Amino acid sequence: MSSHKEQLRGSEATGGISEEMKLIPRWSIVLSAAAFVFIQYLFWMMGPAHRHRPPASAFGIRLYYTISWGVMASLYFLMVGYVSRDAPRRNMHTGFWTVIALIPGGVGAVLYFLLRQPAMTVCPSCGTVIHREFHFCPQCAFQVSAACGNCYRGVRMTDAYCGYCGHDLASDNTPARLRIL
Repeated sequence: MSSHKEQLRGSEATGGISEEMKLIPRWSIVLSAAAFVFIQYLFWMMGPAHRHRPPASAFGIRLYYTISWGVMASLYFLMVGYVSRDAPRRNMHTGFWTVIALIPGGVGAVLYFLLRQPAMTVCPSCGTVIHREFHFCPQCAFQVSAACGNCYRGVRMTDAYCGYCGHDLASDNTPARLRIL
């Protein structure tokens, strides 16, 4: 269990698309590139050669299908890699959800995104695994992120007033560990 907590602690991030992109493993990127090249090979080298004069639009259609299928194959492998790294962050069974993501046609990826659990993190005080959106640890009441003292909704460290209730955040007793951030 401690290795799982270390993995959660190591994967903590501020969020955003760039942090999500960092979850895609290198093996998935390599497989994605190989799939794209393989699709290009299939369409251009192994595909049926036009012995008779093809119409002028045939090249454009063939190019469109080649790139479209190559991108789809690449995205498929990128999604499988993403799921293999995202599932542990959410306290979900990695092997099961990676196999589900392999279901053809994108059905597995849709299932994963519909059924995935909230992201988890570790309380710095007691080490309990908690939901990332929690402001206080349910075991030790440690404040893990900034929150309004009136409505207890999340606020940014630079806010002077709560965006939800208008409470003056300067009047709250912000813990020293959050003031230095």
